[in-house]
Amino acid sequence: MEQALIAAVVVLSLLVFGLVVAVFALSRQVGIIYERIAPMGALIMDAGPAVGDAAPGFTLASLDGRDITVGGVAAKASLLFFLSPTCPVCKKLLPVLKSTARSEQDWLTIVLASDGERAAHEKFYRQSKLDVFPYLLSTELGMAFKVSRLPYAVLLDEAGRVRAKGLVNSREQLESLFTARELGVSSVQDYLQSAS
Repeated sequence: MEQALIAAVVVLSLLVFGLVVAVFALSRQVGIIYERIAPMGALIMDAGPAVGDAAPGFTLASLDGRDITVGGVAAKASLLFFLSPTCPVCKKLLPVLKSTARSEQDWLTIVLASDGERAAHEKFYRQSKLDVFPYLLSTELGMAFKVSRLPYAVLLDEAGRVRAKGLVNSREQLESLFTARELGVSSVQDYLQSAS
């Protein structure tokens, strides 16, 4: 009986050691896979003001009548989020924008931007409860930033310079703009290429 108990303890000890080795090997493989398929980040288009350039300056009336200044020196950084009422991905990202506005309010102001018929945008603005954001309607603003696809975001620092920009289809891609700013690089892709 005593020998059976000793044998069981030895077998269990070997099993535990084997499990520890397996967990270590799996965690190493997860790290390797993560490096190979690292998050893409926002897709940068080679049009519009380059990262580091001063943003074009505008003073525009928002849908609620406030004058909003884009570009130039500001108290906080600004995220220009270009969207459309007919864009399903834009609509999917609205809760993310609301959450981001709350969590990053100390350093960031989010400004929505689009162009087109005012009545359609006012309806979208009311139905989507976007009153927490300034909402600009300006064809010139989109043309100045060379926005060709939606949803598109441009992160401006307090000095009015472009810090990050790109096509954003998910929370991760939106947050990659903030990560690029924190790392001092133009995009997460540039950072990953320089690190490898």
